[in-house]
Amino acid sequence: MAAIEVDGLVKVYSGGVTALGGVNLAVEDGVSHAILGPNGAGKTTLIRVLTTQIRPTRGRVKVFGFDVVSQGSKVRELIGYVPQEMSLWTDLTGYENMLIYSKIYGIEPSKRAKVIEELLEFMGLREAASRLVRTYSGGMIRRLEIAIALMSRPRLLVLDEPTIGLDPSARMLVWERLRAYRKEFGTTIFFATHYMDEADRYADKVSLIDRGKIVAEGTPSELKKSLGVDRVVLKVSGDLEKAKNTLAEFGHDVEVDDGGEISVVVRDPAAVLPKVVETLYSEGIAVLEARAVEATLDDVFIRLTGRRIAEEEKGLLREVLSVRRAVKRGG
Repeated sequence: MAAIEVDGLVKVYSGGVTALGGVNLAVEDGVSHAILGPNGAGKTTLIRVLTTQIRPTRGRVKVFGFDVVSQGSKVRELIGYVPQEMSLWTDLTGYENMLIYSKIYGIEPSKRAKVIEELLEFMGLREAASRLVRTYSGGMIRRLEIAIALMSRPRLLVLDEPTIGLDPSARMLVWERLRAYRKEFGTTIFFATHYMDEADRYADKVSLIDRGKIVAEGTPSELKKSLGVDRVVLKVSGDLEKAKNTLAEFGHDVEVDDGGEISVVVRDPAAVLPKVVETLYSEGIAVLEARAVEATLDDVFIRLTGRRIAEEEKGLLREVLSVRRAVKRGG
């Protein structure tokens, strides 16, 4: 049985705005599956339908065979959810936040302390448990929110931008804990992110969404191999135009950026790089720097849509961080 089945999902908001225009998606049980797309592409709407917060206009969504509309209570028993928005009380301690949520989740009173302490330890927050949440770093806040989402031992963990605004070390620590939990309990992870490297590194499968529709999906390596662009990037000393023409004759698409770097499209950059350098030297052009660059998921998205996800998400990042800062201040 699939963890998530989405069939012809359409969501039209009041005013006629179509957020989802017929999404079809299947997420296998036990995998980590990323949904990627720019701000306004429909990621959060899809997640809100999946987590029973809003009803679809048309189509069907099932979680482990249960319909999110007609069997919403069953679905909620199976999922853990971490939204973009802060879901904590910042004037309470980490432990107090978890205690409140343990009551909301219906955890038996005799088991609450053990569940809370185990998850605080697991997420590396035991020593900070008695501190007010407003004193936590962004990474600590996110780990506490994930710890809360895991209290009911969900079969499916849904994360909306789980590491947005965190520095690389904090992002890595969050994912280290998520991977360890999934390995131990076999939990399915479905997450939205605008970090290409995050999807590439931590997702078994990726679905690209744009303007409310899935435009491509597959494993990261499949997408990069079929739709990405590998290249060799060089800096040379001498006539740039001659270098460009020489490499064009070598049989490759060549571009020169504003900084004078030459990008040569190739299929196997590591193998082709020595030949490219040799060809330039034979024409009297010295190569100052050279590197092989493999395709990224951002390359795939650019090829499909003509724009970068990272550029589209800048406004979202500012908005989310602004809201989180206001909440921490009590605003």
